Amino acid sequence: MRYVVTGAAGFIGSHLLRSLLEQGVDAVGWDAFTDYYDPRIKEENASGLPVERLDLGSDDLDLEGVTGVFHLAGQPGVRSFGDVFPVYVERNVLASRRLFEAAAAAGARVVLASSSSIYGDAETYPTSEDATPLPISPYGITKLASEHLAHAYRKEFGLDVVTLRYFTIYGPRQRPDMAFTKMTTALAEGRPFEIFGDGAQSRTFTYVDDTVGATVAAMERGRGGATYNVGGGAEVSMLEAIEVLERVAGRTLEVVRLPRREGDARRTAADTSRIADDLGWAPSTFFEEGIAAQWRWAADRVAAA
Repeated sequence: MRYVVTGAAGFIGSHLLRSLLEQGVDAVGWDAFTDYYDPRIKEENASGLPVERLDLGSDDLDLEGVTGVFHLAGQPGVRSFGDVFPVYVERNVLASRRLFEAAAAAGARVVLASSSSIYGDAETYPTSEDATPLPISPYGITKLASEHLAHAYRKEFGLDVVTLRYFTIYGPRQRPDMAFTKMTTALAEGRPFEIFGDGAQSRTFTYVDDTVGATVAAMERGRGGATYNVGGGAEVSMLEAIEVLERVAGRTLEVVRLPRREGDARRTAADTSRIADDLGWAPSTFFEEGIAAQWRWAADRVAAA
């Protein structure tokens, strides 16, 4: 078996590729090293990994002999209104279309990394995969469009695809624009942390190692055409997350409150009964344990700078 991980220099992709290689799996990574955040961070993530510089939107996609593709590449970030929208369409929709076409032609299974952002302000909590998608950000709209494209290629061209809707992933190497990296780095540097909104907004935070486990399980055992929520088990508000961080770090974080930003859902809560029933997957990392790991990572980076 041979696997390709797209977005392999990113946060989750680098963890996934490294885990596959450590298990003796034949796997390579593709990444465009885009400038959504400092490409040097991506180069650091990819250090020691077999990652090829490749743009899904324009380069040849050779999947001959590939068993499966973990499709994690894309333009992240719910704050996606305005002139940046064409970039989200190019990197999340058009690039995915090219990958689906190549995978269908090669007979390779695709595990598509989607997002809880497709639910928006969901109609029910915890939210099941059968809930009506109502994204409130252009990012969420493009992720939902990618899901629909995958379905169309499955129906018309036989694409073998399993879709995962990730619920806010955290842990070491989290992207620099994400809240927990900003929070832990600010605490390590003794700077204030800017929180958008009242802090009562909550998420089902999911530790990256658990996410990797779910993603591999979906490739190995997921039902073709199925969609699975991947969520960390505990729903935590931002203020509660700060309290946990302060406790594990033994420090106090100064918080500066700013207005809510457009595109941020008030709440996410994952119903993971389907993935538990079908794949036997459940998160195993307690929230405090995961925050402690991310804190150690951030503190070490600050100390080494």
